[in-house]
Amino acid sequence: MKEGITTLTSEKKSVPDGLWHKCGRCKKNLLAEDHAKNNYVCPNCNYHDKIGSDEYFPILFGTEYEELFSNIKPTDPLKFKDTKEYAKRLKESQEKSGLDDAMKVAVGNLAENQKLVVACMDFGFIGGSMGSVVGEKIARAIDYSRENKIPLMIISKSGGARMMEAAFSLMQMAKTSAKLALLGKAGIPYISLLTDPTTGGVTASFAMLGDVNIAEPEALIGFAGPRVIKETIGKDLPKGFQSSEFLLEHGFIDFIVNRNELRLKLTELVHLLMKKQIPA
Repeated sequence: MKEGITTLTSEKKSVPDGLWHKCGRCKKNLLAEDHAKNNYVCPNCNYHDKIGSDEYFPILFGTEYEELFSNIKPTDPLKFKDTKEYAKRLKESQEKSGLDDAMKVAVGNLAENQKLVVACMDFGFIGGSMGSVVGEKIARAIDYSRENKIPLMIISKSGGARMMEAAFSLMQMAKTSAKLALLGKAGIPYISLLTDPTTGGVTASFAMLGDVNIAEPEALIGFAGPRVIKETIGKDLPKGFQSSEFLLEHGFIDFIVNRNELRLKLTELVHLLMKKQIPA
């Protein structure tokens, strides 16, 4: 009888961290490299993982794009006090996420002879909360679109207003909405992409003001959370309440787009809104 092959524990090779990705829904394992190539969408169940600006910009533009307004940094004007001082919280979030704040803006070629300005929120920075930097970058992105006659898209992913900036945060709702009105008067298209999650003051302002409002599959979209709404109205909520599919059925968004089709769909949409011929 042949002896079985044995390997000492000390000789076993560990799997490198980050080599595999486990789907958050179906729990299937996939090579992290293949997951990235599929735009962070599970090929088995179509689950869209949460991603940020560093992933969205290459999906939309490839490698050729320019970041705008990267010099704008957050401050602590109110000297907010909580369990952690806001200035310390900002520094910790910057070190952990590698981001300056919850918003990045870039311009690049969506397709041949068609540029697009994209303002993308990052949930990894204090829950994608909207503070004065987020509002200012959106305002400047709108001005850039108006001056250069380039369509604008804002990718929303946020827990809402940033409480540590109080009124400064809430003012961004009016500021961004007013700027978008000017963009509309100039006849420059604005597309709003709602991703998981889009909530609070972001939903109550620029996220729902697009000429076309689109969303990723199964994104949570709403102002207040389901628990708060249920307690307020005293009724059970419908199945799938606040999902992008529910909002599409009830007319709050125009269509849902798979991330793997996002660039193609946007190209068609922008050419339609700009009344240009779609390139072959």
